[in-house]
Amino acid sequence: MRYLVGYRPDERGAEALRLGIAGARTLQCELDVVYVVSHNTPYVASHPEGSRVSAEEQRLLTAKREALAAVPQDVPVRFHIRSNDSTAQGLIDAARELGAVRIVVGAAREGVLDRYSIGSVANALLHSSPVPVMLAPRGYGNTEPFSRLTAGVGEREGWQSVLSTALSSTRRHHRPLRLVSLVALDAERSRYGEDANAALRHANSVLAEAARSLPQDIDVAIDVVQGRKEEDAIASLDWEETDLMIIGSSRLAQKHRLFLGSTASRMLRALPVPMMVVPRDHEPPRA
Repeated sequence: MRYLVGYRPDERGAEALRLGIAGARTLQCELDVVYVVSHNTPYVASHPEGSRVSAEEQRLLTAKREALAAVPQDVPVRFHIRSNDSTAQGLIDAARELGAVRIVVGAAREGVLDRYSIGSVANALLHSSPVPVMLAPRGYGNTEPFSRLTAGVGEREGWQSVLSTALSSTRRHHRPLRLVSLVALDAERSRYGEDANAALRHANSVLAEAARSLPQDIDVAIDVVQGRKEEDAIASLDWEETDLMIIGSSRLAQKHRLFLGSTASRMLRALPVPMMVVPRDHEPPRA
């Protein structure tokens, strides 16, 4: 199994790299760091001693050296430079070729959101990637393995893929699992009681299914959280720096592809930890 980090030599790239390290340590897998450049960018992979390189080539070599130096020795890593005028497509092509199970990117530096701003690369990945995409929030600094997985398992289409992915990851490395169902209070008051009761019934059913499929020594719990909006409900939960939030793709997504829905977009405004978005009908890799 391999994690693929979409890298660039800036703070966004450093945050994505740290998240990739945390993920690779959690799954005890290898890390591929991929720097996508435009087709007309020169790059020489290796040079004889004393050979001369252009300033652009030197910049790429420096990026490679700095990225590899930031990865701890316990994480097997390879660095790749790929040419593609679309960074997102370059990352997707590399993920297919290398057999990566995750694509990891950082948040944009601009924007009005507190922790996440979906830049053009992340936006393209969140509407086309065939594998789960992980987003590092601004300022992310953790490189330790994830200590707990939190999975959003509402009643909307796609929750089964989220649960399957969360259970697979939980079984693989014995991480506690928290299942979360959100109930927004800004729905029509006449329907709120019905929605809350339906969410509770669904949550109990999912909890029972998870408990049956996990070893007894793994903690699994579920929270039905309420808020005026989804972001309020997310903010009411307790979070640790080493948590990971797993959510599903929008029901509008094509099979085995991502599409970030409106609920997930609103959740980003309040989520203080990394988020992993799972494609529709995604099947997690076998151990």
